[in-house]
Amino acid sequence: MKKNNASRILYKVFIYVALLALAISIIVPVAWVFMASVKKNAEFIGADVNPWALPKQFFYQNFIVAFRDAQMGEFFLNSVLVTATALILLLIIALPASYALSRFEFKGRKILNLAFMAGLFINVNYIVVPIFLMLSDANRMFHVEIFLDNRFLLALIYASTHLPFTIYLLSSYFRTLPKGFEEAAYIDGCGYFKTMTKIMIPMAKPSIITVILFSFLAFWNEYIIAYTLMDEHGTLAMGLKNLMAVERTATNYGIMYAGLVVVMLPVLILYICVQKQLTEGMTLGGLKG
Repeated sequence: MKKNNASRILYKVFIYVALLALAISIIVPVAWVFMASVKKNAEFIGADVNPWALPKQFFYQNFIVAFRDAQMGEFFLNSVLVTATALILLLIIALPASYALSRFEFKGRKILNLAFMAGLFINVNYIVVPIFLMLSDANRMFHVEIFLDNRFLLALIYASTHLPFTIYLLSSYFRTLPKGFEEAAYIDGCGYFKTMTKIMIPMAKPSIITVILFSFLAFWNEYIIAYTLMDEHGTLAMGLKNLMAVERTATNYGIMYAGLVVVMLPVLILYICVQKQLTEGMTLGGLKG
């Protein structure tokens, strides 16, 4: 018994130490970026400068310069529009598709499932050049300039590339729900669409929130596709890259870190808002006899 108790204590100590080390490795860099974003440039340069020292004053002008000179406000708006549109398109397509694939039997269902699962193994970075060439050919074919530097098309590509993972995750959740919920809805006179929207989708809220968070992170931070397809309507990742290149050359580190904060802050706010839903159980309750 004593050996078992000692083993349990050592195991708990190991777990707590590992979690504490992981938390420190995440919190310290994030806190340092926020702290550096409100420092004057003189606090970064010099032999006697301590990079871990607290700011001497709250120099918020770094954010003003980042938004005014580097047009971070315009890039931020583009990212908001693209990310929101991509999330809406993704959910509109993925929710009915995953529900149908997981709850109904029909011809071609296995082939569709196999196709979506195969999409999990395709890295979109490998096909970004073919996508660019197809859109360029479409511009030449129709004598227009709307297929490139188009925020809606960028959002559509984002949503399309995340369909396999989203359908896989949502389908796995829908399969765990008892069929009694649907049967009760059909008895009450609900059709397939109303059953999906009023009964099944609300029950899938934890899984949907997980999809929204992961997809938001991917869309918000994506750079390669946006850099390849966009020009004047670039996203925040492109604006941050340009800002870092310019300010690093000019040794304006405070402005560079202010740009990093602009990119990080929406992600942190979203995570704080949905962390409770992410940690709660995938299903709550069940059928009573």
